[in-house]
Amino acid sequence: MCTRPWRCGSEEQPLSSLTAIEAIGVLAGLGYVVFAIRESAWCWPSGIVSATAYVVVFREAHLPGQAGLQALLGLVCVYGWWSWSRGAASQALVVTRAKTSLLAAALVLTVAAGVGIGLLLRHSTESVAPFVDGGLVAASLAAQGMAARKWIENWLAWIGVNVVSVGLYASQGLLPTTGLYLLYLVMAFVGYRSWTRSLVPRA
Repeated sequence: MCTRPWRCGSEEQPLSSLTAIEAIGVLAGLGYVVFAIRESAWCWPSGIVSATAYVVVFREAHLPGQAGLQALLGLVCVYGWWSWSRGAASQALVVTRAKTSLLAAALVLTVAAGVGIGLLLRHSTESVAPFVDGGLVAASLAAQGMAARKWIENWLAWIGVNVVSVGLYASQGLLPTTGLYLLYLVMAFVGYRSWTRSLVPRA
């Protein structure tokens, strides 16, 4: 019996191939979080590998918003790699808190973008959960952007993203990915605590 309908058609990727790709995404994703907690720039190439793998996984799972998100997250990882490397070459980029005004603006933009993407997905794709899908796209990009700037609030955003993601992926039978996001959730708390110790107060 097929437990993942999107993988049962003759034109879909073979199950064994997708399982291997999903495993690569899981391992590289874990690498991203571990390196990010340690403030190592190696988190960014790990993130690029994970994002690339999950473009394939989510496309086959009929979660087009998540597939598109991973492609965008890969691009943000390229920016993060450049940002952290530039800081290492000059003045090191340090952990700080974002200004309240910037966080408020980010929240408004994230909500608006999530609703907009959800409407787009509902009317133009086969997404099984368009507004959840769209909200995760917007919130994940916001969190990744904050991580690229080393704002400690990125971990709080990831906590929210991971809670919702666990429910979505479990409902679609993506069990290895659900397990990964449960680990992400725990590690987001660890990351927040770790970055708090190296936090530099805003001037």
